[in-house]
Amino acid sequence: MVDKVSSALARRIALAAQGFGRPRPAVVGTRQLNGLIDRINLLQIDSVNVFERSHYLPAFARLGSYDKGLLDSLTFKAGAPHTEYWPHEAAFMRREDWPLFQWRMDAQRARYTKPDGWFQNNLKTVDWLRAELAANGPLTAGEIEHDANRRTGPWWGWSDVKRALELMFIFGEVAIAGRTRFQRRYALAADVLPASILNTRIETRDAVRELIRRSARAHGIGTAGDFGDYYRILRAPALEAIADLEDAGELLPVTVPGWEQGGRAVKAWLHKDARLPRRVEATALLSPFDPVVWYRDRALRMFDFHYRIEIYTPAEKRIFGYYTMPLLIDDRVVGRVDLKSDRQAGILRVQSAWSEPGAPAETVERLVPLLEETAAWQGLGGIAVADRGDLAPALQVAVAAAGVAA
Repeated sequence: MVDKVSSALARRIALAAQGFGRPRPAVVGTRQLNGLIDRINLLQIDSVNVFERSHYLPAFARLGSYDKGLLDSLTFKAGAPHTEYWPHEAAFMRREDWPLFQWRMDAQRARYTKPDGWFQNNLKTVDWLRAELAANGPLTAGEIEHDANRRTGPWWGWSDVKRALELMFIFGEVAIAGRTRFQRRYALAADVLPASILNTRIETRDAVRELIRRSARAHGIGTAGDFGDYYRILRAPALEAIADLEDAGELLPVTVPGWEQGGRAVKAWLHKDARLPRRVEATALLSPFDPVVWYRDRALRMFDFHYRIEIYTPAEKRIFGYYTMPLLIDDRVVGRVDLKSDRQAGILRVQSAWSEPGAPAETVERLVPLLEETAAWQGLGGIAVADRGDLAPALQVAVAAAGVAA
């Protein structure tokens, strides 16, 4: 029985559980994309498109270049095998997983339908929306004609129609029937999801235990905080589920030297089916919302990588860049690269490139082919490296030597 795992092995276990270290397929089709989603369970959605929207990036990091239209067919189209909800943040997940979140839908409804709350004070709009969706759905918020469908407050403020739709969505009354120009198309859940899914009821404790089981499998190894964060499950119910899974032999308690908090070892568990690879070979740029790094405490503990996205930081106060992506080489995060797809000029712009302490000597050598593949995947013809970051000078030279400089 494994009871102690080195920090290096823990990294390899975690990356293998996430699909790294496997040979890339010669061709990436829907089978490979479905397999990836089955492995990591969800794809977090984010609207920032300066390089590429986040949900496309985990597949590229693990599988290599692929046709994004194939992923769209699995996620955006009406009747696709995956739908949207809030399992972590907003994310794509399997339609069959919808009943696992009924407890969250019920909790959100209880939270937002209190007397004198916004929802209860706008039932006239809500009732009108139900009738509109029943008659004409699926619809984007912008396609719905109503006096309440106008923004209030600053430019990012939601109209009452949008606000009501989003609340009905988190309650599970409304589901997303694909997207048009990245805008959600709202429909009554009964018009999107089959009755076999909507009529399935899972007790809260059973649902939470199943989610923690899936989280543990996707992590390979982790703490209660790691396992809980994957599906935004609070510590107490997460610990209860972990205890059940430990009793069943699915989770094995282990210690990881170096995993400490406040000078004390952090409790950790290993999934019984986790691979324990001797090495992991990978070169990848990770989305800021990739499961490998989205829980910043785990990224710091696992990779000694302190990561904060700077999208919302004023330009003059940014340290690394607007959309810096962690650079994974084998089983370590060794740098960060700020990318922009300049579609008008047809250029992939490396706006900054930084190395982490102890980055291997071959970092630039490994990064250049990845940037070439990235540019080609984006349909861009060259790479322009800005003079920012300690890795930038060597990267400029290497990109020029490879003949791919813009």
